[in-house]
Amino acid sequence: MVEEWINGAKVFNQPAGHLEADENLIEAAIRETREETAWEVRPTALIGVYHWTTDSGITFIRFAFAADPIDHYLSQPLDEGILRALWMTPRELEETASRHRSPQVARVVADYLDGRRLPLDALHYWS
Repeated sequence: MVEEWINGAKVFNQPAGHLEADENLIEAAIRETREETAWEVRPTALIGVYHWTTDSGITFIRFAFAADPIDHYLSQPLDEGILRALWMTPRELEETASRHRSPQVARVVADYLDGRRLPLDALHYWS
């Protein structure tokens, strides 16, 4: 998890971001996780795809991945706006529900804990 500043509030979220023009979804997940947490990870499965539209009409599509931690780069600064990266238990996550950036946060964790996994080869790329 990351704790970050969004619109003047401290919120919890999974590492997340945008897809760059020259990368696929797995590469983006690795890069965003490294930038926001200083952890290098190896994605192992796709947990799910999540669609959420805010009250103001902004739509977010999230591809959530399960991953194994590989290495932690303690001296690496985190992305701007990220206060810290942290590990949370399901109970801690539940207790902080009012501070989740979106409803996607809890749902992704619930799906992971329920064992939802799609193989990474379910994703297909064309150039």
